[in-house]
Amino acid sequence: MKRHILIVEDELRLAALLRDYLQQAGFEVFCLHNGLDVIPLVHSQTPDLILLDLMLPGKNGMEICKGIRHFSNVPIIMVTARIEEIDRLLGLEFGADDYICKPFSPREVVARVKAVLRRTSGPLSEQMRGLLLDKDSYKATLDGHDLDLTAVEFQLLYLLASTPGRIYSRDQVMNQIYPDQRTVSYRTIDSHIKKLRKKIAQAQPDRELVHSVYGVGYKYEN
Repeated sequence: MKRHILIVEDELRLAALLRDYLQQAGFEVFCLHNGLDVIPLVHSQTPDLILLDLMLPGKNGMEICKGIRHFSNVPIIMVTARIEEIDRLLGLEFGADDYICKPFSPREVVARVKAVLRRTSGPLSEQMRGLLLDKDSYKATLDGHDLDLTAVEFQLLYLLASTPGRIYSRDQVMNQIYPDQRTVSYRTIDSHIKKLRKKIAQAQPDRELVHSVYGVGYKYEN
């Protein structure tokens, strides 16, 4: 089955060039040129990956990325002519999985797309070595042991384990786990992490899966 790539780019010639290269690489590709159209489309038919330009008419890429992260973990590669470090950091802070600066080689974009898809897709059980997560039942097992997680603990573990090695700040965790924007403190997130670790340790005392990155946030690493 072909993977679906959404290109969001207002430069029509560039969008067509990227589309042609990605189609030659075996992807199904569709394009949008206005930022206002992106979130409604992702809501209705989630692509496998989004190539998202930063400067767009209607709504910019940062706003779109932040909005998508309230309801979806679809991989996002930001594409922009801005090369300042602050823009790269902001793009990643809002939940982008990678960042490409113009000018670039279309072949590089294809390689980045493949790399991000390898990193973020595939059966979770294969990526996580013995950890099975069932989103329909909110059931998590580790090497056959039921972790007996609450709904929030499950969502937290699923978020971290879906992209092993990626560091999530507390703000990113709050945006993903509590998309209704209710008031949640960092202490609440830390408490959930502590309980999650305790349940993992009860199932497998020698395994540490959820790691703290001092001053930054949390990541899953097996």
